[in-house]
Amino acid sequence: MAIQVGDKMPSGVFGVMTEAGPGAMSTDELFSNKKVVLVSVPGAFTPTCSANHLPGFVDHAADIASKGIDTVACMAVNDVFVMDAWGKDRSVEDKVLMLADGNGEYAKALDLEMDGSAFGLGMRGQRFAIVVDDGIVSHVAIEAPGQFEVSKAESILAAL
Repeated sequence: MAIQVGDKMPSGVFGVMTEAGPGAMSTDELFSNKKVVLVSVPGAFTPTCSANHLPGFVDHAADIASKGIDTVACMAVNDVFVMDAWGKDRSVEDKVLMLADGNGEYAKALDLEMDGSAFGLGMRGQRFAIVVDDGIVSHVAIEAPGQFEVSKAESILAAL
C-alpha cells in the first residue's frame, strides 16, 4: 500500500551533487526536525516535469517557505549527474533540493513506482508530492496516470 498520512517515511539514501562531486543524503538528514515537501517526477527533462512541475516549485519557493516549509526537494529515478544538470537547466539554485533516486529504491519503498517501459523509461517514480513533518507524512498528493493537478505547487500551497 502506498504511503499515507500518518505514516513514517521509510529510511533511504538519495544521491546529491556537492561541491566535491556526487554525494549522499539520508532520509534522516532530509526529514529530521524539518518540514519538507517531497516532490517526485517521472523523469528529469521530460515535458511536463520540465515545463510545469519543477518550475512551479521554483517559482513558488518563497510562498511555500512562508508556510513553514524548511525544504522543497524534488526526486526522480535518474542519476545524480542528470538531476544536477536538470537543476542547473531549470535555474533551481537553492530553491529546490535535487535528489537522485538512481535505482528507484525510494520510489519502491513508498510503493509509488511507475512502469514507464511502454515509453522506454523503465521503472520510475510516480508523479506526487508529500508533505513531511519531522519524518511523519501530513499530506499526500498522488497523481492519476497522465494527470498533473494535485501535486503541482499551487495545489500543495493550498494544502499547507
